[in-house]
Amino acid sequence: MANAHLCLFFIIFLYLFFGHGYWCVAKPATKNKKLLEIIKFACSEVDCKIISKGGPCYSPNDLLNHASVAMNLYYQAQGRHYWNCYFGGSGIIAITDPSSGNCIYKFRR
Repeated sequence: MANAHLCLFFIIFLYLFFGHGYWCVAKPATKNKKLLEIIKFACSEVDCKIISKGGPCYSPNDLLNHASVAMNLYYQAQGRHYWNCYFGGSGIIAITDPSSGNCIYKFRR
């Protein structure tokens, strides 16, 4: 029985350490003005080429998508601390990968 508990503990440890990710995305109810401010701030701190026209995260071409990508780039670059996803209450930590199609959300282990 002890071996079963040890094995279960090891599996949970591996999942939490290697298989669990965190991404920062914009809350869907965030106003457009705030999304623009977030994009401007985040992209002044990190390289946001992936949301520019022709970039893999340009489409869909909407503020919520672009802000989410920019927020995540900033969050990952700053060390994935919860406070780096606050953005005045407009950010939320996602535990499921928000990547879609060619738009791969950066993830740093």
